[in-house]
This record gives sequence, structure tokens and C-alpha cells, in this order.
Amino acid sequence: MSVLAAIAVLAVLIIVHELGHFAAARLQGIRVAQFSIGFGPALLKYQGKETLYALRALPLGGYVGFPDDENEEKNIALDDPNLMRNRPILDRAIVISAGVIANLIFAYFLLVAQAAFVGVQDIAPGIAIPQIIAQEQSVAAKAGIKAGDIILAINGKPLGASVDTLNQFKKTIQSSPEIPLNLTIQRGESKITVNLTPEKTAEGQGKIGVLLAPNIGLHHSQGIIEAFILGADTFQHLVTLTVEGFWQLISHFSENINQVAGPVKIVEYGANIARDNLANLYQFAALISINLAIINILPLPAVDGGQLVFLLIEGMRGKPLPDGIQENIMQTGLFLLLSLGIFLIVRDTVSLSIFQQIAQ
Repeated sequence: MSVLAAIAVLAVLIIVHELGHFAAARLQGIRVAQFSIGFGPALLKYQGKETLYALRALPLGGYVGFPDDENEEKNIALDDPNLMRNRPILDRAIVISAGVIANLIFAYFLLVAQAAFVGVQDIAPGIAIPQIIAQEQSVAAKAGIKAGDIILAINGKPLGASVDTLNQFKKTIQSSPEIPLNLTIQRGESKITVNLTPEKTAEGQGKIGVLLAPNIGLHHSQGIIEAFILGADTFQHLVTLTVEGFWQLISHFSENINQVAGPVKIVEYGANIARDNLANLYQFAALISINLAIINILPLPAVDGGQLVFLLIEGMRGKPLPDGIQENIMQTGLFLLLSLGIFLIVRDTVSLSIFQQIAQ
């Protein structure tokens, strides 16, 4: 079920993206010839009054197709004002950008829904202890610390709500071998005080024998207005992280290429998330939707950003690039995109745990 849920999330996000293009075209009266999910041979198709709807074999995205010069047999005049290419640049830019906009809007409302019905993950003050290492033998266990405790303060100094808090706490422990420390612990509804002395390791650092993690909790909205505010905050945070991630990938490509995930790996991540709690798919879906939006707005052939570059050039030249040049660039980009997609599918499939077990 978790795998099917993750696949469903990807399918929905692709449909949302293509529906953005489709709706922007139809609302402007622009003719649409095809609405396809996937590429390659059609598995299912339905011919509407004007548009062919199809589900295709290669699940690497989708596309909205517009009538072109080959559609004279459908009695569409080449100078028909409702053909995409005969519309002003602004009309076409709206259609091309609509998929990205749809993904961003959908991501935002997913996060609003998460805030309203599930709660938004938030870093709270303190440090969580998910596990005690070497039960009954570690310094922490002997002092009475238990898994699930939250450390609120050390030597009377409150611990803040950030990732840096975790790093600072580790440094304090490591720099305090055989030095008594006082910890304030939250255990359920109670607060207790624990005194312990980090033992000295072979490297001369202090150690208390616990795993540490940020104190992550769920912040539930108290009404629809707060849900929209929390959704906006989370949306801004995810967009910032995603943009920074893409910049790191581009600026340090050779170091980060192995982190690029294809559909199979994304489904695996989603399945692992859904296995614990299906409600976790809200933020997973929002993050993937934001990633799809940013990928598609990049100025690369075969994605929306590449088509926007063609429109920009047309606006600067006063006329579009020759059809042959545009077609060659787009076909080359599509070939490279599909090749990358197939490569990632094969690589990620081979690396799945079930195949690793077979190889062993």
C-alpha cells in the first residue's frame, strides 16, 4: 500500500502540472490536441471532441500537445487565431508557465491542509534522546536518562530550538570528559534534574552514551487562518531549501550527481515515508511538487523554461527562431531527458534493497 501511495502521489503531481497547461490554454480559447500522462505508446486513450486524452507507457512526465501544420486534415486553418503559435507572446507565456504555477499552488495548499489536519513539523527547544547506547552500562543510563527524554538545559543554560543547538550540546559533552554536568530533563509532563559525568574516550573526548536528535514536534493550527500562515511559512522554507539544493547540485555537479533521484528512488522514499504514517505524504508530495516546478522552470530544452527562452528570443528578435532550429533543440533535449530518466530508473531499480539481497 505504501508503494502504491507513493506512485499515486507522483501521478497526481504530474497530472496537476499538465492540468495547469491545459486549463491555461482552454481558458484562453487556445486549441489543445493532446493531453498525455507519460511518453511513448498509449496504454489507454480517449478521443474527446477536440482533444486526445492518453496514458502512455513511459512514466517520465507528461505533455499537452497543440495542433500544428500537420492538422490541416482536421480543417484547422493555419491562420486560426486559436492556434497556440498565432497567439501573442504573453498568452503563450501564460500557458507555458501555468504548469509550474499549478505545482507551486498545489504544494502550498497541501501544506495548508497538513497544518489544518495533521500538524506541521517544528523544531522545539531542547534535544531529543531517541535511544540509549549500551543499556545499563552507559553514563546516561546509570544517571537515569531514558529513551524519549528531552534535554531542556545543561548547567542551567536553556537549549534553543535549532540544529545548531544539537551541535553545541555535542561539543559541550565532548569537551567535558570527567567533568560533572547538570541536565534538566523533560519526561512526559514532568521535569527532572540529572547529574552525570561524561566518561573519557581513547581520543580524550567526553561521552555519555546516547543518540541525539533535534526536538521535532507537531504544531497544530488553531484555525484556518493560522493553517494558511503555517502553510506559507513551511512553503517558503521548502522552496528555499530546494533552490539551495539545486544550486549546490549545479555548482558542485560532480560531487552531488549521485544524489540525483529518478522516479524509482522517489517512489522508494515515498513508500518509506508512507509506511510509518500516510499523513507524512503531505509534506513529501509538497516537496516533490516544488521540485517539479523548479526543474521545469530551468532554461533547459524539453522543459517549460526552455520554451520560455524561445519566447524571450522571439520578443527580442521580433520574430521566432526558425521552426527547424526550435524542433532540433527540443528533440535533442527530449532525447537527453528521456535517456537520463531511463538511466536513473535502471540505476535506482538495481540499487533497491530486494535486488541487493538477491546479489548477495
